[in-house]
Amino acid sequence: MIVYDLQCASGHRFEGWFNDSNAYEAQKEKRLITCPVCNEADITKVPSTFAIKGASPPNRNSRHASDTEAIGRSIGSYLEKYFDNVGHNFAREALKIHYGVSERKNIRGTSTREEEKLLEKEGVPFFKVPLPPYPDSDT
Repeated sequence: MIVYDLQCASGHRFEGWFNDSNAYEAQKEKRLITCPVCNEADITKVPSTFAIKGASPPNRNSRHASDTEAIGRSIGSYLEKYFDNVGHNFAREALKIHYGVSERKNIRGTSTREEEKLLEKEGVPFFKVPLPPYPDSDT
């Protein structure tokens, strides 16, 4: 698995995960990679930044922890607002979109490891976002 920092022609930066550089090139050529903000398919790789995490601060209730929680809530809200929840049908719906049976749209849901292996084998682009359970939720 390889991660690239990408940018659309409108200047929006985002991250893309690919099996390898050939997978990135093939998806780019087919215009399957689109900006999550404006849906632009004119995408280029940009230089990556990275950081090495040091020791955890002794106070877990620090401002950093609350900032991280706020970012997590923001990501969760974004996904909830802009991605259709297909629940446990994620793999089935992703395959239908990939093969043109259903219209292209952003979807979210859950999948098993076996379903993820099938999606990878079929060349269906997807990414996993680990989120904490929503308040008052059983999941």
